[in-house]
Amino acid sequence: MTRTTEQETFWEGDFGNDYVDRNQGSQLVASKTAFFSKVLARAHSVNSVLELGSNIGLNLVALRHLLPAAQLSAVEINQKAASELKSKLPDVNLHVKSILEFQPEATWDLVFTKGVLIHINPDKLQTVYELIHRASSRYVLVSEYYNPKPTEITYRGHTGKLFKRDFAGEMLDKFPDLHLVDYGFVYHRDPHFPQDDSTWFLLEKR
Repeated sequence: MTRTTEQETFWEGDFGNDYVDRNQGSQLVASKTAFFSKVLARAHSVNSVLELGSNIGLNLVALRHLLPAAQLSAVEINQKAASELKSKLPDVNLHVKSILEFQPEATWDLVFTKGVLIHINPDKLQTVYELIHRASSRYVLVSEYYNPKPTEITYRGHTGKLFKRDFAGEMLDKFPDLHLVDYGFVYHRDPHFPQDDSTWFLLEKR
C-alpha cells in the first residue's frame, strides 16, 4: 500500500521492525503499569480503551493488569509489532493499519497515544487530533515529548522523524469541550520505574 507520508513508511518497514526488538522486557511493563496507575487515579469508569500506535502492546499489557474487565482496542501500522501484540493479548480488537487511515466505528472511554504523536508528519497532526477527539467518549491521554514551540530533533541519525511540541495544548485550543484533568512528567532516571523523559496530559470531554 502506498503511504501518504515518509513517516508511515519508516515505521512500517525495517526501522519499525528493529524498534520491536529494542523495546521488550518485564521492567518496561512494570514502569508502564506504574505510569498508568497514576494516570487512571483521576479517571473514572474507564471500561474501553483505544491506543493509537500500540507497537507490541506493552501499554495494553499494563492496562490489562489495572483494568482487567476493560475492552481494549489498538491501531498499529507495523505487521511484526501487531503479530506480537496479538500473541500477548489475543482479545484486543486490533486494526493493522496507519493511524491516518483508521476510521473508527465506535467510541472509547479512553483514547491515548504514548510516544506516537512525536513521529506523525506535522502536516497531518490536525487530522490525528480530530481522530482522537472523535474516537473518545470521555478521556484523552497524550504522553509525548513536550516543547512549548514545535521543534524537530534528529532521531537515531534520521531527520524528519521526530517532532516535539505542545500536543495537548494544541488539542485544548482546537476543541473547546476538552478540559485538563491532570498532567505529569516521567523521568528516565526514576530509581524504580524509569521511562523515556515525557510529559503526559489527561484531558476530559465535558
